[in-house]
Amino acid sequence: MSTPRVVDGVDGLKALVGQHLGPTDWLPVPQEQVDQFAAATGDNQWIHVDAERAAGGPFGGTIAHGFLTLASIPVVLTELLQVKGFSMGVNYGLDKVRFPAPVPVGSKVRASVVVDDVSEVSGGVQTAYTITFEVEGGTKPACVARFLERWFM
Repeated sequence: MSTPRVVDGVDGLKALVGQHLGPTDWLPVPQEQVDQFAAATGDNQWIHVDAERAAGGPFGGTIAHGFLTLASIPVVLTELLQVKGFSMGVNYGLDKVRFPAPVPVGSKVRASVVVDDVSEVSGGVQTAYTITFEVEGGTKPACVARFLERWFM
């Protein structure tokens, strides 16, 4: 596992603006994880969970849900960044998300993060990150998301 960058407080976060963090270690994407995500979300579309039918589909096999990749953001950030000096951090949302390429089941993904901005909000700061997921051996990113996180004093 990568060693996370450790920063302390507002000044530590602001010092990261414009910096690239990562990439993370490669994360496997097994069918079992995709099936569990499908069960948890109710998204049981055949392209994700029916290997036999998906073999004849456009990707030659099952693919992970885009939202499964997106749900890996906490894992990615924990591996790349440790923030101290706040009472808590919360997911504030997303500005933009795109899924340019599929994530085939059985492949591996990793992510890189760019710290775009740190701005003052009531009681703390908001950090904006661009997080890019790539598939091992792929030519296009699997997911590019602008993620917002708030840190409170």
